[in-house]
Amino acid sequence: MEKQLNIAIGSDHGGFQLKTYLINNLIKEGYNLIDCGTYSEASCNYPEFAFKVAKKVQLHQADYGIVICTTGEGVCICANKVKSIRCGLIYNKDTARLTREHNNANMMAFGAKYIDKDEALECAKIFLNTPFLEGRHQIRVDMISEFEQEK
Repeated sequence: MEKQLNIAIGSDHGGFQLKTYLINNLIKEGYNLIDCGTYSEASCNYPEFAFKVAKKVQLHQADYGIVICTTGEGVCICANKVKSIRCGLIYNKDTARLTREHNNANMMAFGAKYIDKDEALECAKIFLNTPFLEGRHQIRVDMISEFEQEK
């Protein structure tokens, strides 16, 4: 039997509806979702939730992370501040596949205002099921990790 993947997910108020949709549908796909908030559409600060998700991935409490805000940019920037996180902004199926294949990304960010909920779900499933290609791409990921160690 395959290991059930643990997916940490979080959003601010701008991403709350998409987060709820993804949780409900990814659970149906057999994933275990860890909801890191927010829990309503009340105005809140996106860094709080992006950092919570990124820490779950960093500490291996989640296999992958999903962060959502209005544009996806803010949560993506926050996630990438956490050591060992490689978060890509996903806006179509190609970016979902390529951020895994080429960058070995362990988190994805969505801009709720700029992606349809069904496309976001398809992108999430592609991301979660795409293996890292290694080879020449491993050299580049290693360069990122080495630079990160210099901080």
